[in-house]
Amino acid sequence: MDHPSPKVMIAGIGGASLGTEIGKCLALAGRYEVFGCDVSTTAYGLYDGNFDATYLADRDNYVASVIDACKLSGAGWLIAGGEQPMTLLSSAADDLAANGVELVANAPHIVRLFSDKAETFQKLGDVGVRIPKTRAIFTDADVESVGLPCIVKPATGSGGSVSVFFAVTADEAIIYADFIRRSGHVPLAQEYIGVEEGEFTIGVLSLPDGEIAGSIAVKRALDAKLSVAYRGRGGVISSGYSQGHIDDYPTLRKQAEHIARAVDSRGPINIQGRVKGGVLIPFEINPRFSASTYLRALAGFNEIDILLRFMAYGERPQPPRIRAGWYLRSLTEIYVSDTDVK
Repeated sequence: MDHPSPKVMIAGIGGASLGTEIGKCLALAGRYEVFGCDVSTTAYGLYDGNFDATYLADRDNYVASVIDACKLSGAGWLIAGGEQPMTLLSSAADDLAANGVELVANAPHIVRLFSDKAETFQKLGDVGVRIPKTRAIFTDADVESVGLPCIVKPATGSGGSVSVFFAVTADEAIIYADFIRRSGHVPLAQEYIGVEEGEFTIGVLSLPDGEIAGSIAVKRALDAKLSVAYRGRGGVISSGYSQGHIDDYPTLRKQAEHIARAVDSRGPINIQGRVKGGVLIPFEINPRFSASTYLRALAGFNEIDILLRFMAYGERPQPPRIRAGWYLRSLTEIYVSDTDVK
């Protein structure tokens, strides 16, 4: 059945970001009018040909300016293109709805839960998911309870490995924790899990009624500079730029789907974890689409298109047919003249 082309706004379209990857997914589907907005005049996506039109948002009046952009473009669907836009827009879902805009996202309570890593791992432990030891850092004893080496990171805003550190001594962990605390965040120490059995990023898409539409796993390649934030002294921290091998990986996907059900996910979640003894041990879960979502779409699982078609038309998806292989990425350049800057 033919449908009119839905008009979709993506909020947050900086270069090499989740937002521009979402734009590529919608362009690949070929059934949408796609718009974007960003607070930065030099955001790559403002000048990206994948968008039908783009708008400059107001940092100080963000939600209202995004709503204005949706009205100007006629977009009735809105997708957050990053962690900060997601948090702001999810908390304003009622205002968006009152203006005829529907947020394509997980349920607000899931967004709130997974926006705080301390609460995330408390919840995962409560529902029986195997997790790395995770503690808020106040003293050396907190570090010792996790063990060394360990990962030190903020409880909020650590997506893309932002302010994530590898500590080999308690003194070092305390120094990193103090840096994070001085930056206005609560520092966490987390047990370090090695990469011997692989690191995976797994997307699980649940529909708003709780049914799982599908999942897809990328075994991360950690031999490329783009994908590694830190390597040394016996540890590796991956970056926010996932690439690697996509295949069925049924056992790991089943474990990831169990996590989605256990937390009552009602939209996209992205689970990052390492494998130990065949068990997926998540070290980060984000309640949104992943920046590797375009790689997944190329593999045959366009989760954004699937969710939009369900929300707009009630279409229930068929099980995805995954094209196994290596999915690699790079950066793209663009020229913008002085007169064309927004």
